[in-house]
Amino acid sequence: MNTSMTWHDVIGAEKEQQYFKQTLAFVESERAAGKTVFPATNDVFNAFKATEFSQVKVVILGQDPYHGPNQAHGLSFSVRPGIKVPPSLVNMYKELVQDIEGFEIPSHGYLQSWAQQGVLLLNTVLTVEQGKAHSHAKSGWETFTDKVIEAINQHQQGVVFLLWGAHAQKKGQFIDRSKHHVLSGPHPSPLSAYRGFFGCRHFSQANDILLAQNKTPIDWKLPLDVTVE
Repeated sequence: MNTSMTWHDVIGAEKEQQYFKQTLAFVESERAAGKTVFPATNDVFNAFKATEFSQVKVVILGQDPYHGPNQAHGLSFSVRPGIKVPPSLVNMYKELVQDIEGFEIPSHGYLQSWAQQGVLLLNTVLTVEQGKAHSHAKSGWETFTDKVIEAINQHQQGVVFLLWGAHAQKKGQFIDRSKHHVLSGPHPSPLSAYRGFFGCRHFSQANDILLAQNKTPIDWKLPLDVTVE
């Protein structure tokens, strides 16, 4: 693991790229036109604030942010305190109960404690219009998040990628399996969880892989209650 490099070191130059400027300009123009865009401007890059590049041990790849009010806050699958736990995360909790001894389902869907331990909760697309899933797909975010994965692939060692569903698996197809570990399975969505997400044991498998590298495993147990920030 490279302990000195930062996100700025590995992807900072993307900010100067034309595609990135166009993506931010598109999002800003949507907000300026009166459309409600999630997450809030200050939260769009939260995944990178919560998990520094040198600390990344596990990557959980999502698709695009939740598109309901007050849900998205920049971490894939996570919602703010006080917000109802979405169905995919409910199913992740069900799997965790079976997979991780002592896991108790919390009253919330706030995954900040995972992020702070080195779980990069990354969506492929970082913004969405309220009520319109995938509305900001193909706006340039995919290019940026490809660069993020490439940076981890190139500069890190032994990262565990959890790729759930065809979208995530396609996104991660160029990950170097000789340097990193990829655990693939169905998406935890209610539409597909029964096709093999339940019983996949990816959370304990990720920890076994980390332990084999003498890395500290992830404490997947979440605080049972959190207060609204």
